This record gives sequence, C-alpha cells and structure tokens, in this order.
Amino acid sequence: MTSTATETGAVPSASWGVRDKILAAAMGLFYVEGINATGVDLVAERAGVSKRTLYKYFPSKVNLVEQYLTSMFDMFLAMREADTAGPREQIMSLFTVPVADGGLMRGCPFHNAAVEAAAVMPEVAEFVHRQKEAFATAIVDLCRDLGVDDADLLGRRIALVYEGAAALSTSLDAVEPWARARAMVEMLLDLE
Repeated sequence: MTSTATETGAVPSASWGVRDKILAAAMGLFYVEGINATGVDLVAERAGVSKRTLYKYFPSKVNLVEQYLTSMFDMFLAMREADTAGPREQIMSLFTVPVADGGLMRGCPFHNAAVEAAAVMPEVAEFVHRQKEAFATAIVDLCRDLGVDDADLLGRRIALVYEGAAALSTSLDAVEPWARARAMVEMLLDLE
C-alpha cells in the first residue's frame, strides 16, 4: 500500500494552500507509516516544502499531530452531518466492512496515536482522550435520535464494539472483526 493522503480521505487539489498540502502529507504518512516512524523531514518532503516552511505553519510535531487528528475527527463529523440517512444507518455506516485489498489494516487513527504518543507526547494522549469521548457522545446522540430508552448505555456499548473491531482488525490484519462487529451492532439495535 502506498502512503498517500487519499488513503485518509484527504484529496489534494490545485486550490490548496501550503498548510493544506503539509497537513495532507502528514495525514497520509501518520496514518499509514505511524506517527513515531514519520519525521517532519519526510512530511516536508512529501508536501514539497522546506522544513522551515513546515514549522512556519506547525510550530512543533505535537502541533502537527494534533492538527492531523483534528482533521480526521472533522472528516467524521462532516460525513455525519452530510449523511441524509437515519440514525440507525449512520451507526451501521461506522461498521462498513473494509475491502481486503492487500494493504495493511491500520485501524483507528486515534487509537494508533494514543498508543504511539503514550510516553513521548502526553499532550497528544490527552487530545485523543477528548476526541474518543466526543466520538462516543456522537454515537450516544444517534442512539438518542433512535428513541432508545438508555441511549447512553447502548451508545457506549456500540463505541466499545467499534474500538474492539478497529484494534482487532489491526492486530490480525483482517477484515473479519469488522464483519463480526457489524453483526453484533445490528443485534444490539434490534433488541431496542
């Protein structure tokens, strides 16, 4: 699998500014190669800018990682807001079984960042914690929109199933955890 920004949904265009190009390069590299394995030199090279220019827009690697994660979460929120499907369909869309294309399963970018940043970037670990809470809250809100009696309990269970599927699919480099998670979430929603 090549490491491009398009793997994370960021598609560079001619109208993008320098900051956007740097961020797109970071998104592709951090997600596919890993945060610790990707130095700012490589991000600058991939973006076609100097390291000095990169630091003009992102004063530190921690700041770049936080902006990468913010962009990933913003993409999730934008998809949710643009989705005209009902709340059940939106929940189920989180459990779309990926196509096995021969590339590595990389899982959740936030989970990956939390693991990589645990000892070396405590600011990122705190940032990930806030994003994970916001993700779970978004699922709770969808459950509330469904009219579920205990939306908080169901939403947090679904968030837990999501986290398990993302982690296991990465560890096993397999799509089957997503299929199993999808079936489990369908069952949970049918019980409501």
